[in-house]
Amino acid sequence: MKHGYIGEFEIIDDHRAGKIVVNLTGRLNKCGVISPRFDVQLKDLEKWQNNLLPSRQFGYIVLTTSAGIMDHE
Repeated sequence: MKHGYIGEFEIIDDHRAGKIVVNLTGRLNKCGVISPRFDVQLKDLEKWQNNLLPSRQFGYIVLTTSAGIMDHE
């Protein structure tokens, strides 16, 4: 939301893992999902950035944490 790519989101509690429905604003070229879910520690985040993003300072990784939804920055 801070960067203007996400309009709003809704958290759906299905009494299992839960789901998040995200409405995008249409300013994206490509959007993908990583499946299955991986546990990523803060020290390993730079390695994931290098593997997933096309270049430095281009693109965002959206993470769900116990503190909420955040990007890799």
